[in-house]
Amino acid sequence: MHILLTNDDGISAPGLLAIYKQLRTIAEVTVIAPQDARSGAGHSISLDPITYSKIAFGDGHAYSVDGTPADCVKLAVNAIAGTPIDMVVSGINAGANVGIHIYYSGTVAAAVEAAFYNIPAIALSAVRTEQEQPDFEIAAEYSLELIKKLTPAALGNVININIPDLTEHKPKGVAVVPHSTNGFDENYSSKTNTDGLKSLTFEDCQHRDNDVVGLDTNSLADGFITITSLHCDRTDYQSNLLLEQVDFDDISK
Repeated sequence: MHILLTNDDGISAPGLLAIYKQLRTIAEVTVIAPQDARSGAGHSISLDPITYSKIAFGDGHAYSVDGTPADCVKLAVNAIAGTPIDMVVSGINAGANVGIHIYYSGTVAAAVEAAFYNIPAIALSAVRTEQEQPDFEIAAEYSLELIKKLTPAALGNVININIPDLTEHKPKGVAVVPHSTNGFDENYSSKTNTDGLKSLTFEDCQHRDNDVVGLDTNSLADGFITITSLHCDRTDYQSNLLLEQVDFDDISK
């Protein structure tokens, strides 16, 4: 099996190396990742020329790309990988990607980009606390076991996996749950520079799921590994049926 490994935290991120070492035990792994952190890049792509370089990585080499996570998948499929890719793994991200964060996440975007090419993909993220980074080595071990269970089943094109905080406890189990769409309470900190210009910085936020159960946000907070199958088709078929009832005949006259 040939796995493309990418992320949005950048080529030097510890989560990338941790899962690489695990994946190497089951597959040929090609690593193509952004040269710098692209967290929050979402599904953006580069329209200007993209440069990349081959660098030492782990026990082999990787490609460092001056672009976004989605760029990395595009370059892999169309120019760099060489042989067909059987699966894309994106992560392990430093910080959870649950709820509506999946729309902003470069980690998830890389997996979705793979699905556009009909390549099964898994996005991996791990909870980061205010005090410390995730334990990537242990998170990678759990991730490998999950990947081995999911790979034969070929369940969906995009699977989003989140590992809970491992600093004090093992996961309580695995919860297959939908992602929350309830949004979160957003906060910005304000600062005025010496020129009198005010700048606003996005701060961490809390999901609005306090009284809801069975969602990725709450299940992860409760200590479960969460798994959610995502679909690339964003068509609202119910609303489309209503739109078909609207008379548009006079628009083109």
